[in-house]
Amino acid sequence: MSTDSTSAVSAVPAAASPTAASSSSPRPETLAVHPPHVEITGSRPLGVPLHQGHVFAFDSADALATAFTSTEAFLYSRHGNPTVRTLEDAVARLEGGTAGVSFASGMGAVNAVLLGLLGSGGHVIAQTCLYGGTYAVLTDLATRWGVDVTYVSGTDPEEVRAALRPETRLLYLETIANPTTRVSDVPALAAVAAEAGVPVAVDNTFASPLLFRPLDHGADIVIHSATKYLSGHADVLGGIAVFKDAGLYGRIRHHAVEQGASTDPFAAWLTLRGMQTLSLRMERQCASAADLAARLAAHPAVAAVRHPALADHPDRAIAARLLPDGGGGVISVDLAGGREAGRTFVEAVRLASLSVSLGDVKTLVMHPASTSHHQLDATALEAAGIGPGTVRISIGIEHVEDLWADLEQALEKALEKAV
Repeated sequence: MSTDSTSAVSAVPAAASPTAASSSSPRPETLAVHPPHVEITGSRPLGVPLHQGHVFAFDSADALATAFTSTEAFLYSRHGNPTVRTLEDAVARLEGGTAGVSFASGMGAVNAVLLGLLGSGGHVIAQTCLYGGTYAVLTDLATRWGVDVTYVSGTDPEEVRAALRPETRLLYLETIANPTTRVSDVPALAAVAAEAGVPVAVDNTFASPLLFRPLDHGADIVIHSATKYLSGHADVLGGIAVFKDAGLYGRIRHHAVEQGASTDPFAAWLTLRGMQTLSLRMERQCASAADLAARLAAHPAVAAVRHPALADHPDRAIAARLLPDGGGGVISVDLAGGREAGRTFVEAVRLASLSVSLGDVKTLVMHPASTSHHQLDATALEAAGIGPGTVRISIGIEHVEDLWADLEQALEKALEKAV
């Protein structure tokens, strides 16, 4: 059939289905249970089809048995689903990986990687400033399994070299740290880990594969909270891990299937839809964040601003080398008035929303010490660079002047609390 021919839709009669009744004329009660299977010929859907069903039928017992140990056929959505597989393949292609495994949340991906690679008595090296949920999992593993954790800055290869042990099983980093925006020197640290045969996992949520691809710089695993920039519209909960080689993929996938934190197909479909505008959103959010970071730094209510595009960012040299297309859409701001000023600021915004999460098309603000990093005690917060007056601003795609007007009026109210 030529490519310009009229699309045809073929409906396979219910009686031809292996599940149809043996009678040549099934009764209405049976027909209601067994609708015809529609096959599309002569055309293809422009969008990704949503395969919401979670159970798949087989023609032979051997084929069903084989599907339990293979990824070639779909049998049950905990093991795999066509829409979910499309998402996994799409993100793996974006990150330059061999394959991906998606999860019901970003923490599902984090847990699968950590639990899949670490065991009792193992050792992991992690950077000091991590997402609070990741820090909590590492703390729990240390308490219950005796997993030892050594924290490093994320910028000094010699720190990693000194921390390595025979029982080290993983180096865990974030491309752009949550919430301080510190930038890890992934290539330098990964090179040290590779010398010791230690795999490297990088949470790339803040950067997205549009700004940085860790696998191209020595990492073995990339983790995303798909809830954030990949989906981008505050209507999805999901996570994904992408792997450089098939060995690690198979190891973590097996653990993930048994763990059961599988992605809902509709969430995968929404994420795929959101990813179509990822490049446009990231371009706008990076530009607005850099602009607003410079304005925030000049305001008297602000003690410090951290964004990788700023000249005085502590990792500016690393950011210039690894993030030439933008420093991300998140700004970390330390308010001069401390915690009370932070509370006033996040409650005073009107266009922006006081909300958890980030990477949304809408601008979001929050106070990390009492929310996303509430698991950290005072010592850990200080080590991570999170102060009582630190607020995190995730820049959306609104007009930058409207955003500045809102942030400025909230800063004025915070300034009143500081005097």
